[in-house]
Parts: sequence; C-alpha cells; structure tokens
Amino acid sequence: MPPRKRLAPADRRAQLLSVGARFFAAHPYAEVLMEEVAEQAGVSRALLYRHFPSKQALFAAVYQQAADQLLAETRLDPADSLVDQLTQGMDVHLDYFAANRHAVLAANRVLAGDPVIQTIMTNELDALRARLLAVLPLADEGTREAVSGVLKSWLVFVQVLTVDWLTHETCTRTRLRDVCVGAVLGALRPLLAEDPAPDWPAPGPGTPRG
Repeated sequence: MPPRKRLAPADRRAQLLSVGARFFAAHPYAEVLMEEVAEQAGVSRALLYRHFPSKQALFAAVYQQAADQLLAETRLDPADSLVDQLTQGMDVHLDYFAANRHAVLAANRVLAGDPVIQTIMTNELDALRARLLAVLPLADEGTREAVSGVLKSWLVFVQVLTVDWLTHETCTRTRLRDVCVGAVLGALRPLLAEDPAPDWPAPGPGTPRG
C-alpha cells in the first residue's frame, strides 16, 4: 500500500473518485474490488467505506462526475453550424465511451436496473436535449414539443447504438458518429421551416468525414 497522506475530506473524496474511475475504466464491474481501490489509494478499507458505503455508491459517484464533465465539454455553440455542434458533442461522448468502455457497459447493462445510475443518465440526456432545443430554430410551441420528442428518442437511440458498438465494433468510430448525426438531421428536417444542414448528408462509405 502506498504511504498514506492526510488530506482534507473533499480532497480525499476527489482522490478516491480518481482511483475508482481508473479501476472502473480498466476492468469489468464485477472484477473491481473495493479492497484493491483502497490499497491503490493508500487508505484503509474503513476510510474508503466511510466515503462510499458500497462499490455501487463509488461507481455512481464516478459516473456522476463523468456525466458532469461531458456536459461541461459539450459546447453546442449557436455560432457554429448545427452539424459542427452535433459532431463536437458526439466526439466528446465517443472519446469518453471508447476510453471507459467497461464503465459505460456497467452503467448500461450490469447496473441497468439501478435507479441512481438511471437517474444520472436520464438527467444528462435531458440536459443535452434542453441545450439542443435552445440552439434550434423553432417557430412555435407546437414545433418545440415535436422536436423535443424527436430529440428524446434520438438520444436514447444514440445510447443504445453506442453500447452495442462498444460490445461489437461493427464500424469505425467516425462512421458511428456520422450515423448518429445523420439520424437526427433526417428526423428534424420535416419539422423545421428551413433545412438545418443543407450541406449534409455525409460523404459515402469510401470518403468518411473527419
């Protein structure tokens, strides 16, 4: 065990989250042991459990931190084109998903029935939907409601498709991103007065974007 350093409670919690995030990224959920997390962090098991009473609680805190970071890094700047905004947001999320495959699969499969994990994911998807609604040209409240429903369904589609891709990588990351971007553009076009991306679709299979 590394020599233990005295830290303020907030700093200790941050350190334990950092160590926990590395473990959940590197190993399937079932193989992560709290004893090993404590040893790597240089603390006793009792201190680890004082901050996080269970492995599930530690994972939830790690995943909440990741969701907050993903939202912070997703810009959705109205000064950019809609395609650029969607591409940037997809890239941020796919970068995290690819680097943290085990954690993402744990949240979506092993802990699929956990209400805390599901709330974290639902809150992030709702926040992303609200941001997209804020940058789209919506003519009236009826259009807003229709677009909101499309975005809610699309975000779930992206979630399911990405989890499947992490399990069986059937296409390149770039192609996965373009499928997701193209899906929402196709769904939005009938609802908006103007085409939100007149230069789309993406190039064919022989000339991927990005």
